[in-house]
Amino acid sequence: MISLEREKILTDLEQEIGYSFRSRAVLDRALTHRSFANERTEGCRHNEALEFLGDAVLGFVVSAWLLDRFPDQPEGKLSKMKAYMVSETSLAELSEAIDLGRFIRLNRGEEKTGGRRKRALLADAYEAVIGAIYLDGGIEAAQRFLRRELCAKMASIDPDSMIGDDYKSALQERLQAQGRPMPEYVLIEASGPDHRRTFRVQLRVAGNILGWGEGSTIKLAQQEAARSALTFDPSSVLGLEADKVLPDFLDAESLKPGSDREDPSGQDGETALAGTRPD
Repeated sequence: MISLEREKILTDLEQEIGYSFRSRAVLDRALTHRSFANERTEGCRHNEALEFLGDAVLGFVVSAWLLDRFPDQPEGKLSKMKAYMVSETSLAELSEAIDLGRFIRLNRGEEKTGGRRKRALLADAYEAVIGAIYLDGGIEAAQRFLRRELCAKMASIDPDSMIGDDYKSALQERLQAQGRPMPEYVLIEASGPDHRRTFRVQLRVAGNILGWGEGSTIKLAQQEAARSALTFDPSSVLGLEADKVLPDFLDAESLKPGSDREDPSGQDGETALAGTRPD
């Protein structure tokens, strides 16, 4: 049974996403994180199965849309465009646009560690909402929702300049063209339970902080850091003091030698935290 207060919250989200559910229960499940369900009585189900379904629906809708718009593009190019459209970064941005974190049910521990702002968690919840819309309204409802949500991103695609989600390679090529040193990816923090780790990575070039990223694996966090760096002109950013370009979750004091936030392993992001998921 969904409380009246929760019903009001779900109504607010329906207005944000432009879809009214026939079954509020499926939407409520899509917004229930494992951490919350595990602390409740039997019968409270988390959103991971809906996330799995939503990922498949998202891939199908975007693939069909890309083929319709770019019928003459080769498979490799279509795959890169699809990766760009459905990446964790893309989904996290869409989640933030509708303030999805405000509606997710988390336990106190996840809440205290900033769960509502974790990009990997937001992307997962967004996929779960897609799965919920599909279950409630079918593929046409899911397609209408996704085409509305992704229309600006789709319109921005240029197949000739598409790099997919390989931002690390694109950044390396840019730095090489400018005669700059290669980037260093430093693992700053790993948080969350083993089945839901979140990694934060800092990108440095010649000792200067050029970008930062967060993801459910180290490699995804590195890609996000490279993506953020590509939004800057490296020649204008290199040389800035650390506190001028640090992300919100860090500060210059935390990166001083001896700080326990500097690099928990003493290694770079490629080799740090043995035993964590690399992919």
